[in-house]
Amino acid sequence: MLQQLEGSRAIAQGIALCKPEVVCAYPITPQTHIVEALAEMVRTGELANCEFINVESEFAALSVAIGASAAGARSYTATASQGLLYMCEAVYNAAGLGLPIVMTIGNRAIGAPINIWNDHSDSMAMRDAGWIQLYAETNQEALDLHIQAFKLAEALSCPVMVCVDGFILTHAYERIEIPDKRDVDAFLPPYDPVQVLDCNDPVSIGAMVGPEAFAEVKYLQHRKQLRALELIPEIASAFSARFKRDSGGLVKPYRLEDAETIVVALGSMNGTIKDVIDEMRNEGHAMGSLAIVSFRPFPLDEVRAALVDAKRIVILEKSLSVGLGGPLSDGVRKSLSGTGIKGHTVIAGLGGRAITRKSLMDLFVKAEKDELELLNFLDLDLDIVNGQLEREKETRRSGPVAENVLKSIGTVASRIA
Repeated sequence: MLQQLEGSRAIAQGIALCKPEVVCAYPITPQTHIVEALAEMVRTGELANCEFINVESEFAALSVAIGASAAGARSYTATASQGLLYMCEAVYNAAGLGLPIVMTIGNRAIGAPINIWNDHSDSMAMRDAGWIQLYAETNQEALDLHIQAFKLAEALSCPVMVCVDGFILTHAYERIEIPDKRDVDAFLPPYDPVQVLDCNDPVSIGAMVGPEAFAEVKYLQHRKQLRALELIPEIASAFSARFKRDSGGLVKPYRLEDAETIVVALGSMNGTIKDVIDEMRNEGHAMGSLAIVSFRPFPLDEVRAALVDAKRIVILEKSLSVGLGGPLSDGVRKSLSGTGIKGHTVIAGLGGRAITRKSLMDLFVKAEKDELELLNFLDLDLDIVNGQLEREKETRRSGPVAENVLKSIGTVASRIA
């Protein structure tokens, strides 16, 4: 059924169709509308046989989900930004215990300074925690990925994060196709846990493991992610056959035929990138793009195959690895090892800064002329940066950086439009 819906409400409807038995919730912008909608569905009975549990923190939300999953319940939660960091210990525990929890990340910047807008700092901070990470480009894909995530998580007994750009997707209204309940039931079988706490067949979950076996346990966790590289395309193909639309997979190529410059990115900015590529193609530029859907596990072979004929790669990042560059670039460059292809990292959209078509077009033209550095910052205001650096030279007690920068642009606090 086609509906005009806020992204968060559409995601909630998709999750409800998957029949979770436990939803654990603690509000944090911008994921709150998802769990609010699920709470309302539980209250009205639209989502039956589900316990909605209000908890006192994000750490508690995932901890309850861990307990529920270990007890044999299909479990779901959602968080964002500092909330994800607050549950960090539980994030690692869920993966280490091999529990198939699905969690939405409403991607949002991490402070300090305080910022509630979108970038990928939060999920990137957890990239090595052992969770599968899938990134949605549109709200339709966000809904679809959640349905696929439950199937993937339960096939592998491994937790899955579905990463959705905060506000850009979570609060945007779009026409979205809501799947038929019968199709979801046919696609996603009833939950049959690989491991479960059962009084009639007692086992221990969460054993102490010493040096004699810790590496082997972690290696098996790694092997599970490698298995996901096979399952993700299979599940996406089965989804396409059942629901008659392509969604998910490992990567999504766009206009790669004869492309000399290829742009690689995660999430919603791929839509703007495609628009710019279409404009530049009409003007004779040999441009293409590759959207990465599965960031963990990282599809090295598929990325290499898609990029190997390019002259240069532009990797757009919504996260900064301070002191190094960008986390997405690490995987892309490893994919291109030995090819000699130039790879340029571009940090963009931090803290919700708009990634405009004009800025992208100027960037891509510079890339074609081989005028980019290895590490670049899109639309960085060097006057502000240099002003602060001069201030620090002049006096040791130059004051807090964030406050100084705000004063330099004529305000004392950021304004929410």
